[in-house]
Amino acid sequence: MLDVLAVTLPVFLIIGAGYLAVWRNLFSQAQVDGLMVFTQSFAIPCLLFLAIARLDLGQGFDWRLLTSYYSGSILCFAAGILGARLWLKRGIEDAVAIGFAAMFANTVLLGLPIAERAYGVDSLTPNFAIIAVHAAFCYLLGTTAMEIARAGGGGMLGGMRSVGRAMARNSLMIGVGLGLAVNLSGLPLPGPVDEAVGLIASAALPAALFGLGGVLVQYRPEGDARGIALVCALSLVVHPAWTFAAGSLLGLSQGQLRGAVVTAAMAPGVNAYLFAAIHGRAVRISASAVLIGTAASVVTASGWLLLL
Repeated sequence: MLDVLAVTLPVFLIIGAGYLAVWRNLFSQAQVDGLMVFTQSFAIPCLLFLAIARLDLGQGFDWRLLTSYYSGSILCFAAGILGARLWLKRGIEDAVAIGFAAMFANTVLLGLPIAERAYGVDSLTPNFAIIAVHAAFCYLLGTTAMEIARAGGGGMLGGMRSVGRAMARNSLMIGVGLGLAVNLSGLPLPGPVDEAVGLIASAALPAALFGLGGVLVQYRPEGDARGIALVCALSLVVHPAWTFAAGSLLGLSQGQLRGAVVTAAMAPGVNAYLFAAIHGRAVRISASAVLIGTAASVVTASGWLLLL
């Protein structure tokens, strides 16, 4: 167990350092915002670009891997909606936002550094394959459900267009798309360009973890405690458990199974809050689930690593 904590604790200590720095006014919120712009718009896209450009597409995009992970995402989305409707007695739009929070794992800022520390950088192929389609999959599913809930499907086409435009402008998706183009073309990157992009990418995860801690200061643990518990239970327990069972049944290799389960075991990402805020539904539950889920994943992620 101590060996497992040695893997996870440094990641959460960096998050805690960012939280403490902003909480004690040693680092301003404006500086955190600037740091997150750098990581989200430049450093992480560079990281994803290099990873996808070097990815063995035949091995990485294994239908069994994606099925194991994303069937769990759909399960948690549906369970979040049903739980919010039947147990929390929330309206359908609130329920969709709660389901989205249960589905949208923090695959990049938590999943990558924990998997890298646990199994090494060469083990990350399954993680990058999942990440490549994660935002697009979750937003398309969540927005489709929200538009159906709001307009009975009448406004769905407009919603899909908005998502499509947002994804086309999303820096992470641009990094993935450019990496895929380089991979498929077979053209090598010039040495200086490869090194320059690599230097920026090397700053991505530690800077993003520190920034994530600073961002979490804005969120207060408030709202329906049962709703927060529902989101955290689905994110931290149900999703990785389903992924583990499905991956085992489908015959994933040990490396694929580890990558899928560790990614599924991550707390809700900040996008869960952003989705709720955009639609004005279940905002407090989503924000609190991000904060509490991130803190709780110190224990739950360690438990999953111990199992794996």
